[in-house]
Amino acid sequence: MEQTYSKVSSEERVTVSVLVAVYNGEKTLPRCLDSMLGQTLRDIEVICVDDCSTDNSVQVLETYAARDSRIKIIRLPENHGQAFARNQALKVARGEYVCMLDCDDWMSSDALESAVRTFEKNERADCVLFSLIFQYESGKQKEFCLACQKPQSGHDAFLRALDWDGIHGVYMIRTVLHRQFPYDESALLYSDDNTSCIHFVNSREVDVCEGRYYYIQHPASMTHAVSPRRFLRMKAMQSLREQIVAMGEPEDVVAVLDNRLWLLVVDTYMFYYEHRRRDLTAEDCRRGLAEIHRVWKEAPTGNLLPENSRKFGYLPLKGSWMLFRCQEELYFFLKKIKEKICK
Repeated sequence: MEQTYSKVSSEERVTVSVLVAVYNGEKTLPRCLDSMLGQTLRDIEVICVDDCSTDNSVQVLETYAARDSRIKIIRLPENHGQAFARNQALKVARGEYVCMLDCDDWMSSDALESAVRTFEKNERADCVLFSLIFQYESGKQKEFCLACQKPQSGHDAFLRALDWDGIHGVYMIRTVLHRQFPYDESALLYSDDNTSCIHFVNSREVDVCEGRYYYIQHPASMTHAVSPRRFLRMKAMQSLREQIVAMGEPEDVVAVLDNRLWLLVVDTYMFYYEHRRRDLTAEDCRRGLAEIHRVWKEAPTGNLLPENSRKFGYLPLKGSWMLFRCQEELYFFLKKIKEKICK
């Protein structure tokens, strides 16, 4: 496969490389790129990877690249998804630090400078979180409430990231660490989640800055809509566990992932139970149930906490898939009845 690259000198160095994966983003790209060219930190490069767009995204990129040499373009001949596109940009990034920017999002003018200042003040920081602003199409904004406004250990940030409990995945990272752990291309829909967890657990500290990242919210996006892609979440969690084990992380960290994976199996069965008759096709249901079966069979249960394995609805029952299914059907049926009674 042959990519088309803008001319990039490997001898030149910049402070920050911004990775922008682009797919059919002609309408939002101007706002995104304007926010980069308006940064108070001038020593940057913006590496835009067009993932075989079918609209006028490339023309927009070329217009901006002609105006400012800091805009670099990589064109992919085939669509591979966001993780692959970002990894192509990461390969040629020349900055000491790297961050990603989706083509429909944007940053405050001081965002990059604020993050770099935080790195300079805290030599132990390997990741610096931006202030995340959810931007709704109605114009409404809502700030993500971080659980901690001071540096935290990478281990603590990792544990919070598993449930996105008071921490998010929009940050700047040292390039050397990001290159060691590029985006997880095995998790098509949940690459960001996995990659953030890997980055955090391998960081000495995760700090925060005041620079704002505006994250556009699309109600019909894959992360909000009822979609058969929801079944892929289990495979992504398995991929994360495999990477954590391969890195030689302590058993207590692996145990946390084992418990998250098992709860995800039960949660995914609930998704299947609730949507199989209205929102999912017969083929979606067949494939989804087969995926639940596969993960149910493979999921380790030796590290499960009692509350995650010894109560009705959560019993692994590894000896019989049919018995496990009967348990889930009855559990969610009774749960529905209880919810109706309580209303």
